[in-house]
Amino acid sequence: MKEHHSIEAVRVEGGILYLSVDGQHLERPLAGLSLRLARATEADQQHFEVSPSGYGIHWPTIDEDISIDGLLGIAHGLDARRKSA
Repeated sequence: MKEHHSIEAVRVEGGILYLSVDGQHLERPLAGLSLRLARATEADQQHFEVSPSGYGIHWPTIDEDISIDGLLGIAHGLDARRKSA
């Protein structure tokens, strides 16, 4: 499987998602990403899986997913094609 992104580190601490991906360091407030994630217990916030392809992060106990493309601001779909045309 081709790797989509290179995810070097992920941690959740104090309501912030800290992420090192493709050489970039990101910090995103959980409330801005997902109210479900922001309202989850600390234990649930800490229980995540990074997809092997580097496409996203999954929190199985609360059934939440965050795409790495979304965190990086990479657009897909019809609107993205219109902007690049």
